[in-house]
Amino acid sequence: MSRVSVTYENHIAHVRLTRADKMNAVDQDMITAIIAAGNEVAASDARAVIISGEGKAFCAGIDISGLSGMIGKDPAELLMPRTHGEGTTNQWQEVAMVWSRMDIPVIAAVHGACYGAGIQLALGADIRIASPDAKFAVMEMKWGIVPDMGGMVLLPKLVRTDVLRRMTYTAEPISAEQAERWGIVTEIADDPMAAAQKLAETIAGKSPSAIRAAKRLIGVAETEDAKAVLDAESREQVDLLGKPHQMEVIAATFGKRPAVFK
Repeated sequence: MSRVSVTYENHIAHVRLTRADKMNAVDQDMITAIIAAGNEVAASDARAVIISGEGKAFCAGIDISGLSGMIGKDPAELLMPRTHGEGTTNQWQEVAMVWSRMDIPVIAAVHGACYGAGIQLALGADIRIASPDAKFAVMEMKWGIVPDMGGMVLLPKLVRTDVLRRMTYTAEPISAEQAERWGIVTEIADDPMAAAQKLAETIAGKSPSAIRAAKRLIGVAETEDAKAVLDAESREQVDLLGKPHQMEVIAATFGKRPAVFK
């Protein structure tokens, strides 16, 4: 797959941006490949996903040289059609939102630059593990534009409004330590890929149906009122109790062995 590789091992999908010579800057081929990778993983039997970037950076943002293809075209005709996500996104937004909609946990292992399109891609993950040298920026203001790849859906869920505004208004990079304090980074690790792998293995060892139910339930808890959340708790639990995956968890726990899910 051009620009992106997808591999599977022990129910974990590894999605790697492979344009290392350009710091994984996002051009049209990368957009197409990231969306295709998301659709492929969603249709697989993976239980967790790790997104990473090869080379010196996770993703340095949009490849500005590729914007020349937009010159002379009507921006509204390019951006306003809802072509992806069952009529909710355009292709640029789908780069992040395809992962946000994933029904299994997604972990971003971030190192180096994570700017613009890169930070929005990382925000599509459930969890972000960053190296100490990682830098994060909402970079669009540098080019006189605003975030338009799902960032305004995803970032406000993580940070205070003053942080959101400061990052958006200034386009200034922040350190991994600052990003962790502000809630963008989940944790800092010297080797984010190793940490992401360990976490993904832990998740993949849990009941697949319970993990998917938990992700759905958290989505409801973050957006709905108390009544809807309480109803969702009960509904998800009804669908789990006494079913094969839950019974295997119980058997494995009492047998002091790893669970094996079919």
